[in-house]
Amino acid sequence: MQRRAVLALLSSAALAPARAAQPLRLTIPQLAPSAHEHSRYFPQLLRLALEKTRASDGPFEIQHYDEAMSGPRQFAELKNNGALNLIWDGTDAKREAELLPVRISLLRELNDYRVFLIRKGDQGRFRAVRTLADLRQLAAGAGDGWPSTAVLRANGLPVVTSISYEQLFAMLSGKRFDYMPRGVYEAWFEQSQHSGLAIENSLFLHYRVPFYFFVSRKNPTLADRVERGLRAAMADGSFDSLFHSIPSFRRSLDEIHAGRRRVIELQLPQD
Repeated sequence: MQRRAVLALLSSAALAPARAAQPLRLTIPQLAPSAHEHSRYFPQLLRLALEKTRASDGPFEIQHYDEAMSGPRQFAELKNNGALNLIWDGTDAKREAELLPVRISLLRELNDYRVFLIRKGDQGRFRAVRTLADLRQLAAGAGDGWPSTAVLRANGLPVVTSISYEQLFAMLSGKRFDYMPRGVYEAWFEQSQHSGLAIENSLFLHYRVPFYFFVSRKNPTLADRVERGLRAAMADGSFDSLFHSIPSFRRSLDEIHAGRRRVIELQLPQD
């Protein structure tokens, strides 16, 4: 009798539906208001990569952290396995030493070309800039800890920094510095959000800073899943389709290839 009861229990367990796999839950940064038009691409690309691996790795949920974070805080939260599970940013030696990059360039060449946000009425000051030496007579504004900030300084360019991305626009309007180098894909939407600012129309800065997803070094499983998903999206064309669906990306490619701007080359810092 006892044996029959055990067999019945085992049979019942075998017939019961398998417990649904627990979803992978990811918290990512909140999108800054001045960056929303282009930054929405990164969560969309992350979702695409995770969808490509749903069958093999299971379901997932993505949520934005409920308050804005500065760049340094995002870095610290991820490094310490805190409130964030994944961020996106330009790479440098420090990030690659302390975080785990997914080494697939999210922006291709778009992060390598910088245009300047300037104050309306200041275009004439920049028409005289022909060389790097000329540009050193003006002060740039950039985020504290941004990879691009180290590049500017390594090339002898004066830089005024802020821990707050949004505060930089007010600092430029308030004449704390003369120009704000922005990725070509970022500048037009940012300018549309800040009256009194304009996009300088004659110059590009050029230097190579690949843009990656980063996760904690304690979470290589997530890095592996995201990389496999991105490679699958590249193989089936869905990565390209998403990339070219972003209006600012299409406009940026046109601007890069038009050949209308003088290009000032910058050297990367020596590690």
